[in-house]
Amino acid sequence: VQEARERQERRYRDTEIRSNAQLDGLLLKQYIRLTSAATSLLKESFRKHTLSSRSWSRLLKVARTIADLEGKPKTHDVHLLEAIAYRTQRKENV
Repeated sequence: VQEARERQERRYRDTEIRSNAQLDGLLLKQYIRLTSAATSLLKESFRKHTLSSRSWSRLLKVARTIADLEGKPKTHDVHLLEAIAYRTQRKENV
């Protein structure tokens, strides 16, 4: 976890941002690089689950954090799938 935090600090070193949770709007597009498979999955999930833009933003931030935990420079479809699974589990428990 400490290494993931350090990755985020290095990524955002020239900004006032210190973690993925602080990303919004254009910063999401600037700092979260998705593989083509992850982009397709995100679009499919957006249609299938009728995600709001707020949910979309949260999914991206969680997926980016999962990728940081694995030391990956890009966010892959598996990271996005894991983030979607967390969202689905949370909705089922409510």
